[in-house]
Amino acid sequence: MTADDSYGRLDDDDYPAYTMGRAAEMLGTTQGFLRAIGDARLITPLRSTGGHRRYSRYQLRIAARARELVDQGTPIEAACRIVILEDQLEEAQRINAEHRRTTQSQNPPAAA
Repeated sequence: MTADDSYGRLDDDDYPAYTMGRAAEMLGTTQGFLRAIGDARLITPLRSTGGHRRYSRYQLRIAARARELVDQGTPIEAACRIVILEDQLEEAQRINAEHRRTTQSQNPPAAA
C-alpha cells in the first residue's frame, strides 16, 4: 500500500489509523483501559508490522461508549457486555428495517 492509498482510506471507519497512545489521548483515558477492553474482547485492534496496536474510528466510538458506562460506575466487564448488546441490537434493527423496505417494495399496498 502506498502513502496515497493510505490517505484515501482515512475516511474509512474501519481503517486502523490510530496508535494506542493517540487513541487513549483522543478518548481521555489510559492505554491500560484500551488493553482492558481488548482483554474483555470488546474490540480487537489490528497490529502493525511491528506488533503495535492500531485502532479504527469505529473501534474508538465503541471504546468511548464503554468509557461512558465505566465513568458512571459500571464495572468494565459489564460495560463491555452492554456495549456488545447495544451494537447487536442496532444491527438487528437495521436488518429489520431493510427487510421491511424490501418487503414493502415487493408487495406495495393495494389501492382502495
